[in-house]
Amino acid sequence: MNSSKELVIEAGRTESQYWKDLWKYRELFYFLAWRDILVRYKQTVIGMAWALIRPFLTMVVFTFVFSTLAKLPSEGNAPYPILVFAALLPWQFFSGALSECSNSLVNNANLLSKVYFPRLIVPTSAVIVSFVDFMISGIILLGLMAYYNFIPDWRILTLPLFIMIAFAASIGAGLWLAALTVEYRDFRVIVPFIVQFGLYVSPVGFSSSKIPEQWRLLYSLNPMVGVIDGFRWAILHGSAQIYIPGFALSLVIVALLLWSGIWYFRKMERTFADVI
Repeated sequence: MNSSKELVIEAGRTESQYWKDLWKYRELFYFLAWRDILVRYKQTVIGMAWALIRPFLTMVVFTFVFSTLAKLPSEGNAPYPILVFAALLPWQFFSGALSECSNSLVNNANLLSKVYFPRLIVPTSAVIVSFVDFMISGIILLGLMAYYNFIPDWRILTLPLFIMIAFAASIGAGLWLAALTVEYRDFRVIVPFIVQFGLYVSPVGFSSSKIPEQWRLLYSLNPMVGVIDGFRWAILHGSAQIYIPGFALSLVIVALLLWSGIWYFRKMERTFADVI
């Protein structure tokens, strides 16, 4: 009697089966994330120190330009370098996630064309690579707080909530760019411009409170405005305030970005293996 069994791997036929497959292949999620982290830092001269040097130098430049030259004030009694770095943390996470996600499917073309698994795993695991940089960069923030003897209050306990919002924004935008890059390779050139442009239209080097009142709600259409304001509110305690209407609008934009990103990615997913 032949007791051998044949294993057949196929895509789930229903939406519910797809999400079950996502959990079934969760080990692939860890594997891809860990592989990308090793590739990024292996055989580099500076290594993980680059995750500290880049945001630190950016903070120095922004502090010099906006505080020393432009004479923009900080929020409350918060030192300007901490004001800047509290915004650099979520921005670096978001911009890094966009760059990693946009190329994630193209860089894994061989894997996508040979075996079935939920493609959503690939760009989502790429976000984890940026989150590692985010965690490493947090060391600088702790160092700045110690240097300026700046102690946060109870609001720091809400920081994980704003990190989750940053995750949602990063995954939503990342899924859009990942799918569009497969369909239109021009996005490999466009994404760096989007990231660079976004840095200047986001309140990284200055406080969003400096935006004229009549424009603040429109300015909050940028989802990173709410995320950055949330980070500053949690880190700078009484020195920072949240513009509630703008923050609420940013949350709506992030939710729509995440929902539409998943929807578009799932719509295009079945064509990835052929197009790529």
